[in-house]
Amino acid sequence: MTVIRQPDPDVLDVTPLGRYVRWLAARGRSVTTYDQLWRWSVEDLQGFWASVAEFTGALDATGPVLGSRAMPGAEWFPGTTLNYAEHMLGRPEDTDQVAVIAYSQTRERIELTFGELAEQVGRARAGLIRLGVGRGDRVVAYLPNVPEALVAFLACASLGAVWAACAPEFGARSVVDRFAQVEPTVLLAVGGYVHGAKEIDRSAEVAAIRAGLPTLRHVVGVRYGRFEIADTLPWADLLAEPAALAFEPVPFDHPLHVLFSSGTTGLPKAIVHGHGGILLEHLKLQAFHLDTRPGDRILWFTTTAWTMWNILVSGLLQRAAVVLVDGNPQYPDLLQQWRIAAEARVSLFGTSPGYLMACRKAGIVPSDVDLSALRMLGITGSPLPDEGFDWATEQLGTWVLVNSMSGGTDICSGFVAGNPWLPVYRGELAGPCLGVDVTAFDPQGEEIVGEVGELVVRQPMPSMPVRFWNDPDDARYRGSYFDTYPGVWRHGDWVTVSPHRSFVISGRSDATLNRGGVRLGTADFYSVVEELPEVADSLVVHLEDHGGGLGRLLLFVVPAGDTVLDDALRDRIRTTLRRELSARHVPDAIGAVPAVPRTMTGKKLETPIKRILQGRPVHEVISPGAVDDVAALAAFTAMDTTEGVRT
Repeated sequence: MTVIRQPDPDVLDVTPLGRYVRWLAARGRSVTTYDQLWRWSVEDLQGFWASVAEFTGALDATGPVLGSRAMPGAEWFPGTTLNYAEHMLGRPEDTDQVAVIAYSQTRERIELTFGELAEQVGRARAGLIRLGVGRGDRVVAYLPNVPEALVAFLACASLGAVWAACAPEFGARSVVDRFAQVEPTVLLAVGGYVHGAKEIDRSAEVAAIRAGLPTLRHVVGVRYGRFEIADTLPWADLLAEPAALAFEPVPFDHPLHVLFSSGTTGLPKAIVHGHGGILLEHLKLQAFHLDTRPGDRILWFTTTAWTMWNILVSGLLQRAAVVLVDGNPQYPDLLQQWRIAAEARVSLFGTSPGYLMACRKAGIVPSDVDLSALRMLGITGSPLPDEGFDWATEQLGTWVLVNSMSGGTDICSGFVAGNPWLPVYRGELAGPCLGVDVTAFDPQGEEIVGEVGELVVRQPMPSMPVRFWNDPDDARYRGSYFDTYPGVWRHGDWVTVSPHRSFVISGRSDATLNRGGVRLGTADFYSVVEELPEVADSLVVHLEDHGGGLGRLLLFVVPAGDTVLDDALRDRIRTTLRRELSARHVPDAIGAVPAVPRTMTGKKLETPIKRILQGRPVHEVISPGAVDDVAALAAFTAMDTTEGVRT
């Protein structure tokens, strides 16, 4: 364990978390460490979540908090009504404060105050009413990360209608697979966008999406740069009439939005989240774990299809401005995201380990721009290697909190994350989130410390899914999380919990590499192999021998630049893995591929590639619309599955 940053001495004086701790103390609940606060938050779920509701002013916390603790099926704040959008928009004193700063490669920068955002939401709400949208109706969007998406989402929420979105990078088949499940009545779409220096026309995809959604009654076209869609209601017409804001009161678990799983096999899961659960979880996450304060500015590069978009825009709950970025994040170069963070005076910069490690490898120096407003670096999507912690600390200084987090689309929040009251441990996620009873289980369902196990959550969270859409008996919902340990949420991540309750996530448990009974994490491979300058990317799979042998451990690498994968490089990779990890980590074969296929949210397709190499047809294991580069699959489908790759 290496501590690379200690909490600031005045942490409880200047942070929202500290204000909350002082507020609790004034009501007779004194804690002196974060561990004490976390333990109380999971030992007294009702007391903790009532305190969050009261402290933030989100809900009337005088009534019952948990009508039922069943998982799935917990009943939160029974009888309570609320509306998420009201909390995102609704204070007169914030009218002139900046709420949205939008950067795009398709059009000029846009800035909106809270007052301007609220006016647009009121207009969009009135426009949706004219289209017949009401409580429970579904509105879907094929939109990039632009203000129109945020406005439409909040207008939809204000009506009690249900929102779902896909980014315009998605192909038509992938979009229809998602949207058709919720039977939408209204579609909002752009006809194209600019990615770096390249113009992308999506008019054909929009036409196919419209044809594939028979329940549509209206299509709203959002002009984006030069791109327009024929035969639609223009966005300007939707917003043509001014209207006062109003908010439909809905029950705590009334559907707010539907998020979709990556859908690597079969139809993506349509995960329903409720108004109350998302409101409370995001108030907690933003204030206590992301240290978001009024007047802050938050940038997290994401598309509208990823749960991080929903988390990003929830910064409005803390009266922070959200920085929306659309386009190629590496154009014209890797420094561009840091330039935007400097110009927008960003306090929280959220990104992925892949981006940070690419910056490190390319010799990018973030301090070449003015990042003096930066207070926290948020990291999610996959584990950040030890070297990534070192680089971030060297580049940004110890005054910037490196906050590596893990959660998921499934809960639209975090399970484990840092916070200002915890140290930053090199290569580790600092601790469990408040109100999240997260730990590691062995195969028998016993808690384990210091050993690799399944990440589980033993008690309900408000933002656990209300249900899956079109899953009336909850069979798919239960099968996704509760079949392994009945009554306990199994997330599917492979995790080690330390004695001081920090976490190390080693990869997906369904991609576990089991070599003679020794379980290996894929993240360990990538952190070593991708450090080599000759390797741009990599993917590792284990083809088991069900007869009891060790099976075949196969490593695929994308050579960097003009590098050729020859025997000398193979020997270097093997030697490095043996030295840095263990003899068990030395692959039986190493092969070159032109690219590593990923989901649209950047996760490597480890399990689907394994199934392809085991002889399964591609169409049975991967939905093409779920892959960022379908052509990258060709190298794997062409392989001899009995040999895999060269030895």
